[in-house]
Amino acid sequence: MTHHRLEKIAYKPHAEAVLDGLRQLYERRAEDRVFASMDVPSAALAAFRRNHREGFCPYPDPAERILFWDSYLRERAAVEDDSIPSAYLSELDQGLYGGLFGGEVRFLCDLETGWISSMVPPLINDWAEFDKLRFDESHEWFERYLRQVGIFVEGAAEKFGISHFILIDSLNFVFELFGATRTYLELLDRPEMVRRAVDFAFDLNVKIQETFFDKVPLLAGGTFSNMVQWVPGRVVSESVDPFHMTSVDYFERWGREPVERIFSRFDGGVIHLHGNGRHLLTAVSTVRGLKAVHAADDRDFPPAFEVLADLKASAGDVPLVVNADFAAFQSALQERRLTGGVFYKVKAVPDLDAANRLMEKVRAYRV
Repeated sequence: MTHHRLEKIAYKPHAEAVLDGLRQLYERRAEDRVFASMDVPSAALAAFRRNHREGFCPYPDPAERILFWDSYLRERAAVEDDSIPSAYLSELDQGLYGGLFGGEVRFLCDLETGWISSMVPPLINDWAEFDKLRFDESHEWFERYLRQVGIFVEGAAEKFGISHFILIDSLNFVFELFGATRTYLELLDRPEMVRRAVDFAFDLNVKIQETFFDKVPLLAGGTFSNMVQWVPGRVVSESVDPFHMTSVDYFERWGREPVERIFSRFDGGVIHLHGNGRHLLTAVSTVRGLKAVHAADDRDFPPAFEVLADLKASAGDVPLVVNADFAAFQSALQERRLTGGVFYKVKAVPDLDAANRLMEKVRAYRV
């Protein structure tokens, strides 16, 4: 159980009203309404871009990272949108899971988002090595995880929250072991071993996520989320990325059960789909315990906002989160073309005044 519970956060003065709306959205009681966050210019991000270079970098000092998040989220306190401020443990978002078993954790700096994220090259060459893998709480990377979570929780200190971070379970973890191409081959050649690895990954992810919820405060009984802002309960963030390159049948055979299993271990979960995974949306929308789907934008695919009617038809009453260009969103709102039951992350808003004026219309909008 979580030992800490927040009721207010300083960087969202009117959080109570926002939480009430988000609760209705994720409980599927807001099909007639729209919700939005406003991406306004950021001095903290501008400073990050000046002080960092794109590409590979060392593991950063968590104390410096939480200062970045503090600066970035403090700036946003005057934005009267439906966002809930939270820092993301981007340094641990993938590399932690492989690092715990001796993987070489590599960090990447992203100037667009201010994230420093991580990955590892494949961990093993054959299944005989898999049998030697053991989780050890005294491992350097688990201690780094505990230390960074502690620093972030202390630095957030009732000003903002700490977002849940991505699961690396199911085939995602087999990707960590062998890489993507080899994983797809192993599904055909050694399915029984893949199932063992999936079970191993379940136990590992439960341990990591239970540790997170044991140490990170909830807000009004809900989870901070970089994907969906805030959602009631202890909710995890799932990835079905390996199935983006497969048929729906493969998702049904290999993906659904592990997702539903870990969702049932917590209070459900959220899933993101990339552009090449939209064919999975109808199936994913029927996953037990699903709270929302974040439909991401990717090169060579139409923006989710432009095909939102089709996505919503596939998702049914499952809430969607999509990105939207400021001008396109503003036009659709004025022309009453916005789809309800959707959270819109509005990008490149010119300034604070434009954001808050637009939010007045968002709050009044009804489908």
